[in-house]
Amino acid sequence: MSPVSRRALIRSAAAAAVAVPAAGLVTRQASAGSLFGGQAAGLALKIVNNSGAYDNASVHLYIVGNDGKNQCRVTPEGKLKPVQMSDNGPDGFTDYAIPLTGTETTISLPEMSGRIYVACGEKLKFKAVETDNGAALAYPAGWVESDPNYPVVHDCAEFTYKGGAMYCNTTMVDMFSVPLSIELKGGKSQTTGTLKPGARGRIFDSVRSVEAFSKLVIDDKRVIAPGHGMGSGLFAEDYFASYIDQVWDAYGSKDLKVTTNAGTFTGRVSGDRLAFTGPAEVSFAKPSTKDVLFCDGALAAPNDGTTGPVAAVLGAAFNRTTLLSSAAQPTTDPATFYQGEVTHHYAKAMHAATEDGKAYGFAFDDVAGFASYIEDGAATELTLTMTPFE
Repeated sequence: MSPVSRRALIRSAAAAAVAVPAAGLVTRQASAGSLFGGQAAGLALKIVNNSGAYDNASVHLYIVGNDGKNQCRVTPEGKLKPVQMSDNGPDGFTDYAIPLTGTETTISLPEMSGRIYVACGEKLKFKAVETDNGAALAYPAGWVESDPNYPVVHDCAEFTYKGGAMYCNTTMVDMFSVPLSIELKGGKSQTTGTLKPGARGRIFDSVRSVEAFSKLVIDDKRVIAPGHGMGSGLFAEDYFASYIDQVWDAYGSKDLKVTTNAGTFTGRVSGDRLAFTGPAEVSFAKPSTKDVLFCDGALAAPNDGTTGPVAAVLGAAFNRTTLLSSAAQPTTDPATFYQGEVTHHYAKAMHAATEDGKAYGFAFDDVAGFASYIEDGAATELTLTMTPFE
């Protein structure tokens, strides 16, 4: 599975929530076949609380997403239920919380795509909202100060489980708050996302120590990704401008080689566009800082096998600031990533914190295999562990 199609699969149901004044609204996915008609046996999902900061009674679990057609949630009994407007209680919010029980809490996970949220200390406020296509769900947007979930310490992992195959990752694309590790068993045993001892505190300290990023640290609750920080005045909208200008100048007089599954593309800057020849002719407008951080806009990656993969490699190289040091992309030596003063210090801190060096610090972090992502075509068990708050 290519990085672009894998990313589309994982984030289709719970793609980074769109910030609105009160919450993030996850849009309805229109594709074939609801699963509500006849649910297959689920995957064993185990939740382990090794946080050391919150007891089980203080941790609330949520499994939300969609079944390929409808927005849904999972009950404590492992049943897949469609989101309904009547789910909102007297306070205007749903209560989809699943309590933790004992050393391990085991739930049967139905086939679906979505997110597994953990909330610490308080419950999350998910709101069922009416759309033209029926009920949908407003997700937490912890980077929006007016969001009702802003005061709550929470985080999530993403997954797609279908046909016995599990695709899953931890994510810091939007923010980082709760240390989470995932272990997937099936054809083999795999683990990713585990933080080194004391790394949660080091993430907060590292980001806080860089002046341009310091406002992204919200007390001891979370660190907001810089793209979201721009929207609230916590991060400069032109942060990458000088680096982008240098890249455009450099490749006006020399070739940039980008290799994907489709082959090698050769690019040159002409005016405002970086144009490539090779397996296909693709070109990109000069991106903005926002485009780089969100891997969107001028760097949007359609799932077309040509433009999309090239955009993903470019997006990763911009975020890792390797475009000036190497004219052959993607680069695969992490020692060359995040060099220089103008770089993605948020993503740098996330990767430095994990035991395997992998993290989802930005949307194209899976390029060259550096995302905290694992998959198994014959999955038998998934474990999500809250690791120590240190």
